[in-house]
Amino acid sequence: MMHSTLQHAFQHGTALKVISGLTNFNPEKVAATVKAADRGGATFVDIAADAALVRLAKQLTNLPVCVSAVEPEQFIAAVEAGADLIEIGNFDAFYAQGRCFEAAEVLELTRQTRALLPQITLSVTVPHILELDQQVQLAEALVHAGADILQTEGGTSSQPVHAGTLGLIEKAAPTLAAAYEISRAVDVPVICASGLSSVTAPLAIAAGASGIGVGSAINKLHSEIEMIAAVRSLVEALATVRRTQSVAS
Repeated sequence: MMHSTLQHAFQHGTALKVISGLTNFNPEKVAATVKAADRGGATFVDIAADAALVRLAKQLTNLPVCVSAVEPEQFIAAVEAGADLIEIGNFDAFYAQGRCFEAAEVLELTRQTRALLPQITLSVTVPHILELDQQVQLAEALVHAGADILQTEGGTSSQPVHAGTLGLIEKAAPTLAAAYEISRAVDVPVICASGLSSVTAPLAIAAGASGIGVGSAINKLHSEIEMIAAVRSLVEALATVRRTQSVAS
């Protein structure tokens, strides 16, 4: 059963997930990201699948807590500690290490995770290393295997050649393209993540995503004030899309 807060946000295209990082096990950094998400008005937070971090996050916020991992067994203790949903993915941290996730592996991880935890809301990232048509095929297979939410990525593969707004759009292009194609092939919410900004967040929703996920644009900032401001700018960008849709209808 999906958390009611998430359902509402997905239905209205306003879901904002703030990601602290799958490999980030630093309590202070995780806490800073969680607090910024809470105070900035995000919909939910995504932290590493670690029971102690889940308990920490639950002390800091009432927002739904998602935990990320690429090893299904790691989810069990995190869910027992109170995680509201789980995510196979946020693969970006692994690409710099030369670790790639192919379609067959992601599908098998999904099946294993669903067998271990049949009831929890499950999100799965579709790897951007696949061609777009392969991403769509995998997305359909993941939903059939039990995925409740799909997430796109691609920020680490794009190489913007321009500065400013044009560069931000170039950086987001791979994940926007994936969100467009996948959202038209499946009936579950699609989170567009990796390489997004307040400039490109509205484009993600227009492309068909039900929400966005943002990590380094927030967790790499150096002060709590900056982090909260970054979250708020994304919330406002998503709200702008909703207002535009209301006027159009």
